[in-house]
Amino acid sequence: MTPTPLTPAQHAILAKAIHTSDGKIDWFPDHIKGGARKKVIEGLFNRALITPDGTDWFVAAEGYDAMGMKRPTPTVAPETAAAPQAADPEIEADVSACETTWGEQKPRTRPNSKRADIMQALREPCGATLDALMALTGWQAHSVRGMLANLRKQNYDVVSAKDAGVRTYRLAEGA
Repeated sequence: MTPTPLTPAQHAILAKAIHTSDGKIDWFPDHIKGGARKKVIEGLFNRALITPDGTDWFVAAEGYDAMGMKRPTPTVAPETAAAPQAADPEIEADVSACETTWGEQKPRTRPNSKRADIMQALREPCGATLDALMALTGWQAHSVRGMLANLRKQNYDVVSAKDAGVRTYRLAEGA
């Protein structure tokens, strides 16, 4: 698993909370005031790095992971320690099934979009030339190349080959 990239402000806030207040978010750098604080909290929450507890915010387990620190061991009240709850096997199976597919899914493409047209042309055995993709979409060359780069970024295996001075692009088998 790759570490979650943090902004310097997010890193400072999480580090201060972890080291001085048992994970409670109660400090912000001096240059972060008003609406900026709200945006930082919102960003941390949207990435599941912090969690609310009533009116306060605390560093979540994922926040400790992002900082590269060991998660704290949960403290259990004595009255609940005597009767631990059994995990629901159906929920556990669903969660583990979802976790195994995270990061493996490729983005869905609307069937009647230019992206879908490009994908279909790239799936042809002989592939498609830049000129053919430009004619298909009405885009300029740099826009088609940008789409191809974006497909590569999204883990599609776009293969480029030059034959007799003409470059063709296609999706590798299984893509």
